[in-house]
Amino acid sequence: MIRKKPSARENSSSSSTTTTAGEEETEWEMRPGGMLVQKRTVQTDAPARSLRLRIAYGALRYEICVSSMATFGEVKKVLSGETGLQVDEQRVVYRGKERQNGEFLDACGVKDRSKVVLIQDPSSIERRFIQMRINAKIQNAHRAINTVALQLDQLADQVSAIEKSISNGVKVPEVQITTLIEMLMRQAIKLESITAEGDASAQKHLQGKRVQKCVETLDELKVSNARIKPVVVTTKWETFDHIPSSTTWEIFD
Repeated sequence: MIRKKPSARENSSSSSTTTTAGEEETEWEMRPGGMLVQKRTVQTDAPARSLRLRIAYGALRYEICVSSMATFGEVKKVLSGETGLQVDEQRVVYRGKERQNGEFLDACGVKDRSKVVLIQDPSSIERRFIQMRINAKIQNAHRAINTVALQLDQLADQVSAIEKSISNGVKVPEVQITTLIEMLMRQAIKLESITAEGDASAQKHLQGKRVQKCVETLDELKVSNARIKPVVVTTKWETFDHIPSSTTWEIFD
């Protein structure tokens, strides 16, 4: 049997394809925490050592312990608990170079008691400031809506009291109903002036529904109250005949 000898080009192409496929298979790996890191090309059976890293963050100093086979991204997670900075807010510099999350400590030459500089990302400062303003705005909206809700609780109690009186056939002064409607409308105006988003917007809408329901109830009660005839209370006085009394005086010596 005669076999065709592969040409140099075919050998080169086959070798390149195999190498490329191998690189694609071994280039990246996913850590259990969901972090994408560069896959190690050298396997070692040596146990991972624990490294103590000296962290400089402005005028603050920290010391943390991590595995020698950890990544800088894992270092950032530890520092997040120490400094309060989120991982995406941190920039880590080692030997004058900013390190990426997927880089391994031992591969970058990090030793025990090596110094690592932590810098807060300038863009994160602006984002945090904007978020603080948004949170303050949301808190103010919740506070204003809660104040209106407390007022509505009191007004709703008065509506219930008027409804109970009218249902019992007791006529209520019309001015009392009209005044209560005006007070409810003032609360509706306050609600409209509150700028709310998200949960605060839903809460604002709920309180607006309460105002609308109370006003509609008072309008119905106003009609029912007009049909009640006022009760006239008359007092019948009993008269007695005047009986003159004679007084007998006794004289003593």
